[in-house]
Amino acid sequence: MSSVDASVERASGALRGAAAIAGPLRGAVFFGALIVTPMFGLQHWVLNMLVFVLMFAVMSSAWNLVGGFAGYPSLGHAAFFGIGAYTIGLIFRNHALTNGYEPFLWLPVIGLVGALIGWPIAAISMRTRADVFAIVTITFLFVVQTLAFNLRGITGGSQGFAMPIAPFPAATFELPFYYVLLALLAFTAGLTFAIIRSKLGLSLASVRADEDKARGIGVPTTGVKVLAFSISVGLTAMVGGVWAYYESFVYPQFAVDPLITIAIVLMTFLGGRATLWGPIVGAFILEGGQQYLAYELGGSQFYLIAYALVFLLIMLFLPRGILPTIAERRRQRVRRSTGGATPPPSLLPASPMRPAALDGDGRTSGINMRSAQAKS
Repeated sequence: MSSVDASVERASGALRGAAAIAGPLRGAVFFGALIVTPMFGLQHWVLNMLVFVLMFAVMSSAWNLVGGFAGYPSLGHAAFFGIGAYTIGLIFRNHALTNGYEPFLWLPVIGLVGALIGWPIAAISMRTRADVFAIVTITFLFVVQTLAFNLRGITGGSQGFAMPIAPFPAATFELPFYYVLLALLAFTAGLTFAIIRSKLGLSLASVRADEDKARGIGVPTTGVKVLAFSISVGLTAMVGGVWAYYESFVYPQFAVDPLITIAIVLMTFLGGRATLWGPIVGAFILEGGQQYLAYELGGSQFYLIAYALVFLLIMLFLPRGILPTIAERRRQRVRRSTGGATPPPSLLPASPMRPAALDGDGRTSGINMRSAQAKS
């Protein structure tokens, strides 16, 4: 090995080590900042805005598991949001609260209910692909919405039904919901981080790249897709449960609203699909901006125009999403700094999703897929 090759290898190892540390460190700084944010005496409307931002950050990150990493654009996630809302509503509809935190203890059960309902839905709908899959999932959304309006004995019909009001002090009412959603976001981000670096993440990447080839080399494509979908909708159902308790009332027009699905899809595309931080960035920009403009402009609805304009401008200049576009520009600068030569993959900034077994150009080959499976 020449001295140049040895230097490149040492630099590659140093960068890999730095990247391994930078990811968790970045997450610790981000979540640490969010933990201390309410301690600065924020007004109620700001905390309310952050509660909804965290809701959509969790749902966008959850949708990213199936819509980003697997490449299956589900348009039915709002149905599972509603399922979570109605589940916790039915549990506490005629049940007095023993303490304000009791509904939060039911969130894992609600997530399990959503995942179990999602499992057969995924097993059926994921026999299709791309546009047809999107149509099947949005059809399921409208079926659930119709049931919510018409099963009056269970859902209360269009009038909905009330839940016990959370018995938290008015001065700090939003804080329990804020920290529960922050914990749920941390769990979702940590789960996504683990999936990206696991065999499951590699399998999802291969499904997104070329599902037929992935199946041909032995990837259990159906199993990984159904698993990703079930995890995704289970997390979404948990957010629906928190929302129902926060609002203290469940209306079908809000609990099963197609605009929820549209919002989380837009947020994921804005930040960058198949990235860890992209959906979170998109949620903070879009939902935060929407909530702020709605507060400032009130019932004039002009905030919707500003909301659409900001999104349009970002899509024009960052068509692949914020994080992938930034990463691509960084790679171009690295290439220019090396005189046009392509450096080793380890010297390039990380792409949105490049597990260890991906080729230098970002494609998944049959050879390294089989190697990764053999190692596991």
